[in-house]
Amino acid sequence: MNAARPALRPALTAIACLALAACGEREPAPEPEVEETVAEPDAEATDPTDRASIIRPDIEIARTVDVEPLEMTLGFGTSGTQLSAEAVTALAELIESPQVTEFEGTITLRGHSDAGGNDQVNMRLSRERAEAAAQWLIENGIDEERIEIIAFGEQNPVAPNALPDGTPDEEGRATNRRVEITVAVPEGANIPAPAEPTPEPAEESAVDSVTRQLSGD
Repeated sequence: MNAARPALRPALTAIACLALAACGEREPAPEPEVEETVAEPDAEATDPTDRASIIRPDIEIARTVDVEPLEMTLGFGTSGTQLSAEAVTALAELIESPQVTEFEGTITLRGHSDAGGNDQVNMRLSRERAEAAAQWLIENGIDEERIEIIAFGEQNPVAPNALPDGTPDEEGRATNRRVEITVAVPEGANIPAPAEPTPEPAEESAVDSVTRQLSGD
């Protein structure tokens, strides 16, 4: 049995060589394929109007300005109910305001008095002052349906009616004799902005004039 072993060695060696040769000829494992992804164009971005600016130079953008409710106070320096010249001027400005001309909001007139008389008298005076303002507005083209009158009498003073010693504070009482006006406008109201003035051409200087004449222009 031991004599047969040397005879097997050449055969084993040949088999090992064949196995090694087969390994050397084996094709290398293929590299993994990498899928290339191409980003598809956004459907929304394909519209050329989306890529362009929304502000076109050939289209003029309308400019607007916001309009807030208008508030105004008419003073009555005397204890009467007649409108003063200053009050008439203020009312004339009010009816020309955009709050009045551009919208149909309510015009609220709140009449007030000082504390010089009794409650009943003060309530009557405050109402008559508001009515005097309302009458002027109606006579100057304001629809009566837009006007609302509220009389407060002496309830809401904005200044002292008496001094610390108890004597009348005449200045304070004159301030309290008033009509407060509010012109309501819709929420978010606006109007077209006024046109910007065209700049005037600059005057030609003497040096520019001489230069132009020398150049033959």
